[in-house]
Amino acid sequence: MTGTAATRVLVIGGGIAGSAAALGLHRAGLDVRVYEAHPGADQDAGAFLTLASAGMRALTQLEAGRAVTAIGFPLTSLRLLDAAGTELAHVPLGEVAEPGLRYRCLRRAELNSALQQEVSRRGIRLVRGARLTSVTGGPGGVTARFADGGTAGGELLIGADGLNSTVRRALAPEVRPGYAGQRVFYGRTPGAPGTGGSGVITMVRGSTSAFGYAQAPAGETYWFARVGGDPLPERGPGARSAVPREELLPLLRADPTPAAALVAACPGPVMVTNATEMPLGTRWHTGRVLLVGDAAHAASPATGQGASMALEDAVVLAKALRDLPDPERAFEAYERHRRPRVEHNITVSGGISRGTHAPARPAAPDHRPDHQDEELIRQLDWDTPLSGEG
Repeated sequence: MTGTAATRVLVIGGGIAGSAAALGLHRAGLDVRVYEAHPGADQDAGAFLTLASAGMRALTQLEAGRAVTAIGFPLTSLRLLDAAGTELAHVPLGEVAEPGLRYRCLRRAELNSALQQEVSRRGIRLVRGARLTSVTGGPGGVTARFADGGTAGGELLIGADGLNSTVRRALAPEVRPGYAGQRVFYGRTPGAPGTGGSGVITMVRGSTSAFGYAQAPAGETYWFARVGGDPLPERGPGARSAVPREELLPLLRADPTPAAALVAACPGPVMVTNATEMPLGTRWHTGRVLLVGDAAHAASPATGQGASMALEDAVVLAKALRDLPDPERAFEAYERHRRPRVEHNITVSGGISRGTHAPARPAAPDHRPDHQDEELIRQLDWDTPLSGEG
């Protein structure tokens, strides 16, 4: 390894951000240990997500692209409907010409599982049931302490433990995620024909909600609804609840779109959570500790970029530690490269959720033929050195 002299990195959190970070750091030559609070796999059965082309590009650089394209299904076009069900646009989505970089729709739990399997396959230690309670650091290293009384030591610690990050509380105890103005419902409806066909994601600008859906090749339709109003009772940022679908149906039935029928045919309760975001300008690192993913820059899901941003983080962080001579310079370079992009996403996504920003035009938000795209591609290219300047 030609970069930082650190040899052991503790990654707190084994979800998307943590597993991806572990894959990148391992590829960069670091000794990585992952500590996950939950004793088993994330079940999160009702929630799905989309990976943008940049997220798929990051997975390729982490050598995990094939593991993820083996699950879920590709999305090649985006369709936009108004509240009357009229089609306003139907356009290509992302880097359609390159199969490995196409947008992908999959369940969150599937992606977690695929990345964790890659972590284990590469011989990276993954410890489950390890709930972090505190972090202490000094000039030569950092120590993590867990609820069961165990400890772990390393040269660096990466906090990838999500919205309720214990690592973030240690770095900046005054910082709290905030409500972004919408509740978000998720569900899956079996055997729902006439929803646009496989490969298409449809967005509906309803009169009282925003609705989106995509049909899997087997016929099952994944859907979400974003609804304004007061937040759900607080059970911790990002907490999910199961509610009867009848709670959502009256809002959808106000418009003659496919939304109400899809939800009415969904079996059982549906999942709902508050859209949550991190304040801009919060601290990401101090000493030998750094935050990544939602722990650092969670955004409202309105732009659908959260998982992709975490995967991008993993590549840029690994390159920074590989290419720069010490952890402080590596963390500073990582932050300079990442903060403008992720905070722009927080701002745009939060604005959409609160109704203060128009929804994005129907095109892939990470597929723009401009300087920003070229710079992002360079940042994500494993063989291109990462500069110490932002």
